[in-house]
This record gives sequence, structure tokens and C-alpha cells, in this order.
Amino acid sequence: MIRVVLADDHAVVRRGLTGLIESTEDLEVVGVARDGNEAVDLVREHRPDVAVMDLQMPVLDGVEATRAIVGEASGTEVLVLTSFSDHARIDAAIEAGAVGYLLKDAEPEALLDGIRAVARGESPLDPRAARRVLSRRSTGVPGPDQAAAALSPRETEVLRLVVEGLLNKQIAQRLGITERTVKAHLTSAYQRIGVADRTQAALWAQRHDLGGSR
Repeated sequence: MIRVVLADDHAVVRRGLTGLIESTEDLEVVGVARDGNEAVDLVREHRPDVAVMDLQMPVLDGVEATRAIVGEASGTEVLVLTSFSDHARIDAAIEAGAVGYLLKDAEPEALLDGIRAVARGESPLDPRAARRVLSRRSTGVPGPDQAAAALSPRETEVLRLVVEGLLNKQIAQRLGITERTVKAHLTSAYQRIGVADRTQAALWAQRHDLGGSR
């Protein structure tokens, strides 16, 4: 029997996934979490074979919950199940230690097979996620650690101020540069770290300990 912990902040999704998994003969749900903190606690308590993890959750997001679970070397493998297929989130989840990445619009049997694959030591990837990972590797786009190292000191400084919630005009005033220069630094930073907008950049910066001015 493969023991599973589920983590998702939507009650309908939790109930649906629980019913789907419990309908099988070889999978068993041993815990259901509403946020990342609960997921970490349930993994500590039950030591499941697989944790099925959403990414966007309150209190503690799925990336940080994955990092905590993997860091404790409990033997639990993490399978991400999310609505997001952008490469920044895929990279962050894999960097945190997730071994599989599936999307919520997958067929039910694909999820069940994914859980079984993770329990066997395999790494199931949704085809769209796999294409993004392979595309990044084939084109030489850096992963998260390389991207952080590739940021210029000024780009890093601007990202820290974005995390603080400052607008471009305020950043310009703080750094003694023009708004146009701030926009140029942000555009360059977005390209380096593989995000599309300010919100994604702020989340990326927080995950990589760039939050707050130093």
C-alpha cells in the first residue's frame, strides 16, 4: 500500500483527490493538509511514501513546504500537483526537491500513475513541464542558483526593494537613479531569473533570500 499525504488549500480539490485516491486498491490517504505548515506536520506524523503538493497555499507555500520535507530526509517524496506550468515555478519546485510535477488538468489516471511512479523512485513530469525544463537546458537558460549569481549588484538591489513593496518611482528615489533606469534593471532581471512580471519577481526574490534591503 502506497501511503499519501495531500496538501491543497481548496476544500473541493482536497475532497476530490481524496476520493480518487481512496478508490484504488494500492493507494491510501493518511493525511490531508490545507496549507504548507500542515503538510510538513502531517509528513512528520505519518511518514508517507508520497506527498502530493499544491504550490500556491497560505501560511507556507508548496515550494517551502517541499524544501522542509525533503530537508528532513523522512523518506517522503514530493509530487507537485498544481495549475502552474511557468518555468520559474517548475524550477523552484524541482530545486526545492520535488521529484515530479503534474498539472491539475491532467487525467485522473495520470495522477494515480504519477503517485505510483514517484513511489517507485521515478520522476513523472507533465509533458508541458517537461518541455519547459528541456527547453531551458537546451538553450542554456540558467537554473535558479545560476540566475541568482548572474544578477548584477544593482539588479539584486532593485529586486530587494521590489520585495519591500516600493514602486519604481520610490526605488528610483532611494537609489538616486531615474525611473527609466529602474525599469531597465527590472526588465533585465526578469530575463535572467525567468519571470514575466513584478509579482513573480518578488516571489522569486523571497525564495532566494533576496528580500529586504541590506
